[in-house]
Amino acid sequence: MGFASFVGRVCFASIFILSAWQMFNEFGVDGGPAGKELAPKLNLAKKHLSSQFHVNFPDIEVRQLVLTAIAMKGLGAILFVFGHGFGAFLLIVYLLVSTPILHDFYNYGPDEPRYIFCSVISCSVLHNAVR
Repeated sequence: MGFASFVGRVCFASIFILSAWQMFNEFGVDGGPAGKELAPKLNLAKKHLSSQFHVNFPDIEVRQLVLTAIAMKGLGAILFVFGHGFGAFLLIVYLLVSTPILHDFYNYGPDEPRYIFCSVISCSVLHNAVR
């Protein structure tokens, strides 16, 4: 049973490890394609949160945010493979922070299919798998 558990953790963590590896290889001066995709979504999320809470958020360097995502995914996945609880914690924190930014479901109504897929299905599947 222990070997099957290890193989399952390796298969699950490979999603995060391969994603972090791809982001690392494509990382450039501006953060690579991940940074280019993240910048407008981050600005949209900051604008949305600032209008809801009436607070001005400081400028966030997208390059540093991409580096943080690479580190959290890579380190969290490696620790998760070896059964350390901190790895699962890092992956959950990464998912909780990145999901609302990358999948801007707050701009869609609950009757639209994209809202249902992005917010409910994908996030809940990953969170249940980490538990």
